[in-house]
Amino acid sequence: MTFETFEEPEVWKLTRQLKKEIRELVKKFPVGEKYKLTDQIIRSSRSAGSNISECFGRFHFKDNSEFCLNARSSLFETLSHLIDAFDEEYISDKEMKYFREKVLFCIKVLNGYIAYLKKQLTK
Repeated sequence: MTFETFEEPEVWKLTRQLKKEIRELVKKFPVGEKYKLTDQIIRSSRSAGSNISECFGRFHFKDNSEFCLNARSSLFETLSHLIDAFDEEYISDKEMKYFREKVLFCIKVLNGYIAYLKKQLTK
């Protein structure tokens, strides 16, 4: 499996979709959260895809997997911010469940991509 651009791996596409949905979700957060939780959740959701694209620019599998580990951390951070939003009652049970599943699926696919990169490292 060889990709020509960072836009091709499924995991990047999934994090892009997540980022877009998060952007819509936070529009209903209170104005007072604009430079707090809203900013944090947008940044962490953007960071996941950014790290995946940045790792693509590295031409060494070890570097690639390190950036993917950063992307995974950003996804977990996004989940934590979603839990904060749920605890503050900015999002519903249904929304929390939806986004939890979406983030955990991104992590699962990313773990597969990391495993692929590590396999390439041993070749």
